[in-house]
Amino acid sequence: MRILILGGTGFTGPYQVKYALSRGHKVTTFNRGKTHPGELPSEVEQLVGDRNGNLDALKNRQWDVVIDNPTMLPAWVRDAAQVLKGKVDRYLFTSTISVYGEPKQGPDENAPTEKYEGVDPYKETIEAVRASGFKTYGPLKALSEREAEKWFPEKTLIIRPGLIVGPRDESDRFTYWPVRINRAGDVLAPGKQNDPVQFIDARDLAEWTIRMAENRETGIYNATGPAKPLGIGGMLDGIKGTLKADAKFTWVSEEFLNEQKVQPWSDMPVWTGKDDAVARTNISRALSKGLMFRLLDVTARDTLAWFKSLPPDRQSHPKAGLSPEREAEVLAAWKKKEMTK
Repeated sequence: MRILILGGTGFTGPYQVKYALSRGHKVTTFNRGKTHPGELPSEVEQLVGDRNGNLDALKNRQWDVVIDNPTMLPAWVRDAAQVLKGKVDRYLFTSTISVYGEPKQGPDENAPTEKYEGVDPYKETIEAVRASGFKTYGPLKALSEREAEKWFPEKTLIIRPGLIVGPRDESDRFTYWPVRINRAGDVLAPGKQNDPVQFIDARDLAEWTIRMAENRETGIYNATGPAKPLGIGGMLDGIKGTLKADAKFTWVSEEFLNEQKVQPWSDMPVWTGKDDAVARTNISRALSKGLMFRLLDVTARDTLAWFKSLPPDRQSHPKAGLSPEREAEVLAAWKKKEMTK
């Protein structure tokens, strides 16, 4: 196939490129040329442009499938579609389970999506999304999905990943745990051990995406994992076991964490709390189409090795999780409370 990847140099994109090339496809990327320049293999055709108004490099070209990785703005889909309509056979849009907002039960692909409450979604900017604290992220992704379906009817494949993890993840949302557990000692563990967690290794997502493109699939698919339900306790124990770390987990109740203003997801990454149905997202459709997962052991080891390869200044400034000082403070407060019972 001739594959055009919009993006291609961020997190999942390079894995898509590598896997597609290994399967004999011809790959073209389109991006600003600013993220990890010079990293892609020489056989990749690299087009330079900007989704904000400079799409000239895409004109008068044809591809079998377009993979749209970075889009969260409906205008980006519209503008690309105006150039590519009639020039591509299929349009694969990478969305997110954030389109479901805060569902009351584990969502499947038929669950209602978030509604946009703004004035004009076509005038939204990335800066405005950040300024909203990403509250408009899910609604704009949902509108972007519909924009793709409007321009490429019956030719659109929409993939809704959950938390994407593994090497190259600059958010540190999963990375926090292998790094913290490897440091050993008394580790603050959130909630109850059976509180559900979901995530997918970027390599598994990337490779499945390419296979779905090969099979000419269309429709909507949730894409997170693992294949069977996993609790936060199982995840932490699995990481500890594979790293052979001398760590001891102290389980702290969700109620106490709330009192201490320790937040699920940001302060305690991956964990969403006991009542968050988004961590029970239904992935049966994706499993039926061959979505597979590498072992947690592999993801944890590779993620830690990648993090250790980063510059010392980057390692000393993780982007998610509690600082050592704050973790020690919360643990001390918890133990003091437990002693007074």
